[in-house]
Amino acid sequence: MKKILVCCSTGLGSSFMIEMNIKKVLKELGAEDIEVTHSDLSSASATSADIFVGTRDIADNLKPLGDTISLNSMIDMNELRDKLKSMLEEKGMI
Repeated sequence: MKKILVCCSTGLGSSFMIEMNIKKVLKELGAEDIEVTHSDLSSASATSADIFVGTRDIADNLKPLGDTISLNSMIDMNELRDKLKSMLEEKGMI
């Protein structure tokens, strides 16, 4: 199964909100077979994922782990949709 890991500093509020928004976008794209979870930044290195997602303040810390989506705004659904769709297409996941 393909996996997306959303990270924030503490692994609580913002990563959970982005996770829920990613699930909405995946449903729109018909890609509901992709697992989405969230985590704090320090635990991310112990987790394997196909795509890592974080806001721009932590995205550089995720890049060494693999393909990373850096969000300028955690509430901008259009940005999330565009970047996620592009990455999924690039990786052949949709």
